[in-house]
Amino acid sequence: MTIASEQPQPYDAVVIGGSPAGLQAALTLARVHRRVLVLDSGRYRNDAATHMHNVVTHDGTPPADFRTLAREQVAAYPTATVWEDTVVSVAARDDGYAVVLDDPDGTVLRTRGLVLATGMRDVLPDVPGVAELWGDLVVHCPFCHGHEFAGQQVAVLGTQSAGHLPAILGPVVAGTTVLTDGAEAPVVPEGVTVRTEPVVGLVRSGSGVRVELAGGPPVEVAGVYVTTQLRQAAPFAEQLGLAVLPSGAVEVDVMGRTSLPRVHAAGDMAHVAALPMPMSSVIAAAAAGGMAAGSLVAALL
Repeated sequence: MTIASEQPQPYDAVVIGGSPAGLQAALTLARVHRRVLVLDSGRYRNDAATHMHNVVTHDGTPPADFRTLAREQVAAYPTATVWEDTVVSVAARDDGYAVVLDDPDGTVLRTRGLVLATGMRDVLPDVPGVAELWGDLVVHCPFCHGHEFAGQQVAVLGTQSAGHLPAILGPVVAGTTVLTDGAEAPVVPEGVTVRTEPVVGLVRSGSGVRVELAGGPPVEVAGVYVTTQLRQAAPFAEQLGLAVLPSGAVEVDVMGRTSLPRVHAAGDMAHVAALPMPMSSVIAAAAAGGMAAGSLVAALL
C-alpha cells in the first residue's frame, strides 16, 4: 500500500484502538459521514475477562461478541473502515498527523484528526499465581466482578483498598479477608478478617482460590481482589508529547481534547484532572468515545 495509490486525501479522523471507546468514536464520526478509519491491534485490557458486566443491554456478554457487533455496525457506514493493524508511531505532519503502520511496507497514513483509544495495561502484584488467575478469579473491580461472588468468601490482597473495598462488598459476599502480605494491619470495616502473614502464592482450588501463607494456614476463597498499577498500553501519548496526569493517563478536558489540536483521547487511557484516575468501565469508555468524536467534528470544521 502506498499513499499515492490508496490515500489520495487524508482521513478526517483515524481512531487508534478497537476498544468500546474507539468503536463508539468511529460510530459517532461515521454518523455525520466523516471519513474515519479504525486501527485495531487486537489487544485489549479485558482480554482475560470471559464476560462483561455492569453494561446495560450487554450484561454478561463476552467482550469479543461485543466488539464483533460494534465493528459490524461501524463498518456498515459508507465513510467508515475498520482495519486489523498495529500502529508503530504517530507524529504531527503538515496540517495533520501521520500514522505509521507495522507492516512490511511501513505504510504511512495521513489524517486531519486523531482519536486515541488505546487504553491502559494493568501491572499486577508480583505474587505467584496472580497472573494465571487474572480476569477470572483474581479481579480488581467490584462493579465488574462482585455479584459473581455473592454469598461466598473473598479476599483483598494488599492494604491500598482495604478500607473501602470490603465495605462495598459487604452486602454482596459472606465475608472478606484482607491479606496484608507482611505489611502492618490497616483499619478495616467491622467484621473483616485481617491476615498479616506474607503471601506465598495463589492456586486454583475447585471453583475458587487457595491463598498459601507463610507461617499460617491457607485461606480458601471464591475470588481475590487486587490493586493494579496502570501503564499506557501504547507509546503514542509520549510520541506526541501530550500532557499526562499523575495517574499516568493523558490529560483531557470534558470534551476529550488533549494538549494538541485535533488530537482527542477517550477511554481509560485518559481522564480530566478533576478525577483521581480513569473511570474504567465499558459504559464510561463508550460515552467518552462519543464525546471525543463529537468534539473532534467541531474542531475539524
